[in-house]
Amino acid sequence: MTSTPTVLHDPQGRIEAELPLDREAHQRLVTAVLGWSGDPGLHEGEYQQIALQLTAAARAVADDVRRTADRLPADHPARILAEHILDEAGRRLSKALQGTADCVQGRARLCRALYGRLDRLTEVAASCPAV
Repeated sequence: MTSTPTVLHDPQGRIEAELPLDREAHQRLVTAVLGWSGDPGLHEGEYQQIALQLTAAARAVADDVRRTADRLPADHPARILAEHILDEAGRRLSKALQGTADCVQGRARLCRALYGRLDRLTEVAASCPAV
């Protein structure tokens, strides 16, 4: 039996926007990684796998931050700050992954910061009229 993959065309990201983030799993991983005191002694490949997971999480949260910020007026201070944070996140995510504890912890800190920004934006967006 063979199967044919189906490619979905979703340039506005509507399907992805409907999928909830696996926040609990992301936060558990962030907490564990940031709880390391010193180098936990993992192999380079293990660090890279963790960094990949955190990178995917950060990109997903950044997408939600972008969608939430876009609900605010263009000149709203929270939207302007979110855009600055998203630019910085993009720069940090564009750097090559290293198989080190420092790299993994940097990605974990980025995830934590993006979730914090998402929470604050969600509160602001709930109290603002739609654009």
